[in-house]
Amino acid sequence: MFEKIVIANRGEIGLRILRACRELGVKTVAAHSSADRDLKHVRLADESVCIGPPSSMESYLNVPAIISAAEVTDAVAIHPGYGFLSENADFAERVEQSGFVFIGPRPDTIRTMGDKISAITAMKKSGVPCVPGSDGPLGDDAETSLALAREIGYPVIIKAAGGGGGRGMRVVHSDAALNNAISLTRAEAGSAFGNETLYMEKYLENPRHIEIQVLADSHGNAIHLGERDCSMQRRHQKVVEEAPAPGISEELRNQIGEVCANACREIGYLGAGTFEFLYEDGKFYFIEMNTRLQVEHPVTEMVTGVDLVKEQLRIASGEELTYKQSDIKLRGHAIECRINAEDPKKFTPSPGKITQFHQPGGPGIRVDTHLYNGYTVPPYYDSMIGKIIAHGNSRKSAINRMRTALGELVIEGITTNTQLHRDIMNDTNFQSGGTNIHYLEKKLAEANS
Repeated sequence: MFEKIVIANRGEIGLRILRACRELGVKTVAAHSSADRDLKHVRLADESVCIGPPSSMESYLNVPAIISAAEVTDAVAIHPGYGFLSENADFAERVEQSGFVFIGPRPDTIRTMGDKISAITAMKKSGVPCVPGSDGPLGDDAETSLALAREIGYPVIIKAAGGGGGRGMRVVHSDAALNNAISLTRAEAGSAFGNETLYMEKYLENPRHIEIQVLADSHGNAIHLGERDCSMQRRHQKVVEEAPAPGISEELRNQIGEVCANACREIGYLGAGTFEFLYEDGKFYFIEMNTRLQVEHPVTEMVTGVDLVKEQLRIASGEELTYKQSDIKLRGHAIECRINAEDPKKFTPSPGKITQFHQPGGPGIRVDTHLYNGYTVPPYYDSMIGKIIAHGNSRKSAINRMRTALGELVIEGITTNTQLHRDIMNDTNFQSGGTNIHYLEKKLAEANS
């Protein structure tokens, strides 16, 4: 096991990684911006290094500064968390070239899975079901694109190969709108991602978003840890996640899970990863793979008992997986609510000083947050300030516990989206399970009309 690692992230995930390191006896270095000197994990880490000013570009995305932090502290590995540089193949490569261990997949794997077209090609080769589409990049010939769209069948969706976070996508319902949509998306992709490559897929109108968690080591072992339902979304951003997904049978879970684990073996995957699917009419359609730890990893941990961060550390240090597939049993149900510092109706950020903070507790409640009384939420980063996870013997029990936890949560001094989560937990359609990815967006639109 590593003697010392650099935590190249912030907020609740920085604290989450630190806690896993403490359990394994690994010393920690918190690499932080000047705005984050008072973060909880920065205060708790064995060492801390300021890597730049508040701007992400000059700190958390500053590759030389992060590597220097590892050099001056004699660390041996770097954990990127999620977001920032966690899926940047060039960063992973620089880390390895500098003589450190990148706690995540190999750079070439990140590069392959980071490009949607090459990822789909790799998954098809490994037998993973994919959405019907162009099977490669779109060319510049308008007639060829029209013929392809007609062959796939409208509606289709135009996507940027290097896109993410809900950007670089357009849904097209007719021949008349196609070429303009392609031109607009190409321009947007070039501006936002530095990559104008596009591809086309069949647009599924009422799918759910279901993802499979996997772990794979450097000894050829790979397992899946069941699925999560992340269909409660706003503008393609997840709001509530749960495990297991309502209505997915054990047989179907094991079937799609083994397909994903086998794909990991075939592509030589290393570490924790997530296969994301659209699920409609009993069928799974691969959309992308996240080559990192997910924000929603706690719901999988709660139903399996597996600490995913400790497994990441063990795998990166060269150890074999602690678990075999037969060890993975799903127990009960878990739900996660992302708590954001934002207006619950307008969704505008709400940075500021926390004047009062009380986190909920009780049976089955877990709170992952870096908040404390007197902490100031900075205006420079993502608005997520914590996650509440509720676990129960049944989905109904998990919802009831979450409802109670949200009622106990006190955050004063800033505005949060807590009321939105209370509304979701009380929503009869959510309580029934199986809502699609458009449900929350439509619910919010109706409430504001």
